[in-house]
Amino acid sequence: MVSFGKEKMIPYGKQSISDEDIEAVLQVLKSDFLTQGEEVPKFEKDLCEYVGVDYGVAVNSGTSALHIACLSLGLSKDDYLWTSPVSFVASSNCALYCGAKVDFIDIELNTGNIDISALRKKLKTAKKENSLPKIIIPVHLSGLPCDMAEIYELSEKYGFKIIEDASHAIGGKYEDSMIGNCKYSDITIFSFHPVKNMTTAEGGMAVTNKKSYFEKMEILRTHGITRNPSMMTHSPDGPWYYQQIELGFNYRLSDVHAALGRNQLKRLDKSIQCRHRIAKYYDKQLANLPYILPARQKNKFSGMHLYIIKVDKAKTGKTRDEIFSFMRNAGIGVNIHYIPIHTQPYYQALGFSLGDFPNAELFYDQIISIPIYPDLTKVQQDYVVETLMKAAL
Repeated sequence: MVSFGKEKMIPYGKQSISDEDIEAVLQVLKSDFLTQGEEVPKFEKDLCEYVGVDYGVAVNSGTSALHIACLSLGLSKDDYLWTSPVSFVASSNCALYCGAKVDFIDIELNTGNIDISALRKKLKTAKKENSLPKIIIPVHLSGLPCDMAEIYELSEKYGFKIIEDASHAIGGKYEDSMIGNCKYSDITIFSFHPVKNMTTAEGGMAVTNKKSYFEKMEILRTHGITRNPSMMTHSPDGPWYYQQIELGFNYRLSDVHAALGRNQLKRLDKSIQCRHRIAKYYDKQLANLPYILPARQKNKFSGMHLYIIKVDKAKTGKTRDEIFSFMRNAGIGVNIHYIPIHTQPYYQALGFSLGDFPNAELFYDQIISIPIYPDLTKVQQDYVVETLMKAAL
């Protein structure tokens, strides 16, 4: 067996940068505009066409996309936002940025996505207590879509808005439609961090089919400033004139980043296909080992950002932590996605406690994300499989 020491650690995820990507970035660096040029609008247009949605607002991170999405839907003090406890903290922090309150919906153990039955029960109780959420953010963990049709049906009944956190899911499909088409949501957000399915180095985008949400997010992205005379309080003083009409932020994406994103988008489908080939190989090779493999569901095509296995201590006699340490010591950079948000000290100080969301906590105790990315070689894949076999002995 080939050995990969710690000095050559195989990461769980990694960007894939081509010569064409480098050339696209170089062209912008040689141009007159490094920011506020033509590349960002072109990137927004390209991605909207790819996912089948009307409007897109490119920003400097997925976190920024969540923030302006919440603000565009009117989230404010005393409102509630619900999301999954099994996600990165940005999925709930966006509510706190708006002065709103956060709560969570427990997850399905097999997928890590929010449990629809738990959501129904929580909504029924919240209606009685007059504490229904203004926004719910379903998180497509690892790229596997949530049950969006059911969540949308509940939104019609209970009157909440929906932001899909598709940070993991670009390139995925739900009911044969691209994630991001907003058929069952008001806004969808994407992240383009280097470990994601495509990257702009750092960056994100919020997409929607509603023009008013788009216009609000576009202004919030750039300090709350407009140069559009129709949005001003009086006629412009001259061609230089602008007005600040909102308290916005500097969340702009640069043209350098957008150029990288545009080129990455061109080969996203091939990247997703490659991820699925690796996943199928893992599925086959790990099938007879004492690990619980990722769920596969009808009408859902995962973006396959992560390949999350669960350690079955009853079968292995070993804890997740023991398997994790074995893999890391063998030079495989496994990771955990995620530490439940409600267990973080900041959220504990807000009143959350251990035991609040038992499925999320059990899921956390079992999970390990193993390497999956397009440039992962067959030799490296074999090493991951063989090391997991050894770890289970």
